[in-house]
Amino acid sequence: MQRIRQGIQLLILLSLFISAGALAVKPVYSGGKERAAVRGYDVVAYFTEEAPVKGLEEHTVEHLGATWWFSSAENKAKFIENPDKYMPAYGGYCAYAVARKSTASSKPEYFTIHDGKLYLNYSKSVYKKWLKDKDGYISSADENWPALLEK
Repeated sequence: MQRIRQGIQLLILLSLFISAGALAVKPVYSGGKERAAVRGYDVVAYFTEEAPVKGLEEHTVEHLGATWWFSSAENKAKFIENPDKYMPAYGGYCAYAVARKSTASSKPEYFTIHDGKLYLNYSKSVYKKWLKDKDGYISSADENWPALLEK
């Protein structure tokens, strides 16, 4: 009987460990014909060129289960050095959708860099709504994101 209890306790601890590990991995939206993070756009270029720049297939990195494309070897190296600095908020899903307790794909051309973080949006109309109260939407999205990770 003691061994059965110990076995059950071990299974419970193991399942908790696995669940915690699964939540630690941030999902990354990978879309477009490239099936790549941010549809194959260079996330470093948003910060260095302040514009969406298409990445090249010869400059890719696998990170968090997604393929990230870069326009240059230099940008690829910057990402490898500090991926959290360049990755978009909310796994690259539409930030406005996350603020509304949902997820939606995003389009690389509808972006904002705010307080050193990259935010992407679904469409031009959503982007215009986002710009009207991005601080409020970021606050809501930050609250909603952990629950959306569990889904």
